[in-house]
Amino acid sequence: MRGAGERLQILTLRRTAGRNIGSWETIHGTIEAGERPEQASLRELREETGLVPDKFYNLSRTEAFYQHRTNEMALIPVFAAFVPPTASVRLSEEHDRAEWLSAAEAVKRFAWPRERRAVEDILSIVGGGDAGLLEDVLRVS
Repeated sequence: MRGAGERLQILTLRRTAGRNIGSWETIHGTIEAGERPEQASLRELREETGLVPDKFYNLSRTEAFYQHRTNEMALIPVFAAFVPPTASVRLSEEHDRAEWLSAAEAVKRFAWPRERRAVEDILSIVGGGDAGLLEDVLRVS
């Protein structure tokens, strides 16, 4: 994300490779051996966009979904990253387009309901640019 309040913008990415080609999404990926979830999230942010956040938050939320092909349950911790307003996106081969949108426009664009639900928490917890009274608990870096 960048900005705050009425000027808050969320980065949306259009998928071009692998699965769900053409869908709009946020950054996500898998945790590699030996990584903590927050480390994986920061790595995926760098790999998919080249961005490094000024502020990074644990939203104290998880999403779960069933992967029928592997008969596994995936548990997804949700993080929020703020980048400088002038930061430029460098896309990986996974995406062919990036757009900064208002929260309302991002929600309309996201293919996955879990990403739309996460926007609600983003707005209520860090939408003002920080976590307010929760800063000391939720800020990772």
